Amino acid sequence: MGTPLRAHGGVWPKKHRLAGEVPHRSIDTEATWSKSGYHGWWYGWKRHVAVVVGSVWIPLAAACTIASDADNLIAPKLLEQLPMLVRYVLGDTHDNTPELRAACALHNRALVATRRGPYPHRDGGGEGRRIFHKGRSLALEPFNGVFKNIFAWRGQMPVTSRKRCQLFAVGSILLYQIVLMYQHQRQQPVDVGIKALLRAA
Repeated sequence: MGTPLRAHGGVWPKKHRLAGEVPHRSIDTEATWSKSGYHGWWYGWKRHVAVVVGSVWIPLAAACTIASDADNLIAPKLLEQLPMLVRYVLGDTHDNTPELRAACALHNRALVATRRGPYPHRDGGGEGRRIFHKGRSLALEPFNGVFKNIFAWRGQMPVTSRKRCQLFAVGSILLYQIVLMYQHQRQQPVDVGIKALLRAA
C-alpha cells in the first residue's frame, strides 16, 4: 500500500520546477508530484508498507520514496523482506503486473490483485479475490488511520529533505513494531492504547 505524505512547507509548481525556480524557501525541493484516483494531485512523498491482514495490523516491511515512485515498482523490494511463511500477497489493480507476479513466484507466493475490466469478472478466481480483498480493506485503511492518529501527522510531513523524511516515515514504523513487541512480551492487549503508551514513555 502506498500512502501519500504531503511535503512540509509549500508546493513547488510544475512550471517553476521545470524552470529551476524555487519561489519560496519553505519548499522541499527533493519531493515530487503524483496523482491518485482517490487523493488527486499531491506534492511530497509516499510511504509504502506491507501489513499483515489479521486481528492485529502488524507492518512487516516499509519504505519511503518520492511521490512519483509507482507502488508496483517498490513492491518487489518489500516482498524481499517478508517472512517465507507469507503465501498470499494482496494488491490493487495497478499491482497486477507480470513483474510483480514473477517476484511473488520466486518465493512460492500468490499475488491476489483486482483485474481491469467491467464487473463482475467471470473468471474462476473472482469470488476468491472478493474474499481476500474484504479482509484487505478491513486491515489497510484502519491501520493507516490509526497510524496517522498515533503520530499526529495531520497529512503533512513534519520534516524536509529525502533523508529526513525517510528516517521519520520508516522510523515511525519501527517504533510501532517495537511497541507491539513490548505489549506482547508484557502480556498486554496488543495494539491497544499505543498513543498513551508513547506519550508516557
